[in-house]
Amino acid sequence: MILKNGMRVIVVPLKESLATTVMVLVEAGSKYEQKRISGISHFLEHMCFKGTEKRPRPIDIAGELDGLGAEYNAFTTEEYTSYFVKGNNNIASRGLEIVADMYLHSTFPDAEIEKEKGVIVEEINMYEDNPRWKVQELFMKLVYGDQPAGWGVAGNKEMIKKMTRDDFLAYRKLHYCPQATTMVVAGGFNERAITKEIERYFGSVARRKKGGKLKVIEAQKTPQEKVHFKESDQTHLMMGYRAFSAHDKRRYTLEVLANILGGTMSSRLFQVIREEMGAAYYVSAGTDAYSDHGLLMMRAGVQHAKVKDVIRAGLKEFQKLTKEKVTKEELNRAKDNLVGHLFLSLETSDEIGYYYGGQEVMGMKLENPYDLVKKIKAVTAEDIQKVAKKIIRPEGLNLAVIGPYKNISFRDILKG
Repeated sequence: MILKNGMRVIVVPLKESLATTVMVLVEAGSKYEQKRISGISHFLEHMCFKGTEKRPRPIDIAGELDGLGAEYNAFTTEEYTSYFVKGNNNIASRGLEIVADMYLHSTFPDAEIEKEKGVIVEEINMYEDNPRWKVQELFMKLVYGDQPAGWGVAGNKEMIKKMTRDDFLAYRKLHYCPQATTMVVAGGFNERAITKEIERYFGSVARRKKGGKLKVIEAQKTPQEKVHFKESDQTHLMMGYRAFSAHDKRRYTLEVLANILGGTMSSRLFQVIREEMGAAYYVSAGTDAYSDHGLLMMRAGVQHAKVKDVIRAGLKEFQKLTKEKVTKEELNRAKDNLVGHLFLSLETSDEIGYYYGGQEVMGMKLENPYDLVKKIKAVTAEDIQKVAKKIIRPEGLNLAVIGPYKNISFRDILKG
């Protein structure tokens, strides 16, 4: 359903569900930001819990939701921000009203902004102290540089400290527009009642011009590395290649490829780096697909003495995918694993909501799980080798490393 102002509404009735999730997703993530206000999408998400016209204090929002026995939260990504309330079916209407109130009527009190600056800074500090998380941010900065795709979602501490109420009001006006917003309700709710309430809360919101985002610039000719010094008991690394956007049909092939490479305990990287070399506790591979760019990468936490061997082993496994077709056994196991985890991930109302809402807010054609299964099952060994040859190339290779390394380079290994 699409309201007259352009707001998209997805309702997913689940007769057997004991719970309903109400969520709103808006096209306002870190890729929509300017450098001066880097981190404002995430900061604004926090501020929507700090008071509305009807619920002027943070405790008024949290206390009411807690009194309903609800789960509630929000999060910000590079592409969008989302708010949700999940509870038993009887509170679906209350949950919707509270989410609508936070989205539409947050007041951004000056005193709360100043207090929350300290909270955001400490959140950034927490991530800085976690090298397993920090290496991901380092990798993104290495790949995309000084553009929104290379900036951290949480922002820069110095910029956070300078933000004002006017910044929040201007950013919300520019991006929290009905035509850039998706409302999703999934669970055992009363469908007729909930759709009327959505129309009542959101139908009169005026459509206005939406702020855009800069197209990601892809510029790389040789392998790149970034080594960050930190005294640690373990080296954390992320290594990978530029790949496809979420709108590219080859993403299904890439998902199967990544699963074979490092998606399970029986995957190639896990077997080589953990089981054979004994060099890491965690090691995996995966993909990130955004609206206009994407990545294929591996990550691992390894012994300092074996970091070079792990990099070499990882590169060898990447390259093997370009030179040899995967076996029928590996291919079928990867497909079955992806399909199995897909359905396991859709057991709850919130996961189903984000399954459909995430597709919609990213501008993708909605696929039900069975459509997705067909596309995964259709992937062939030839498809995987073709995609591997396309993206696993030296000019798209990037390596980020965090550990006790000063004046040390791994570039000779990357160049092979």
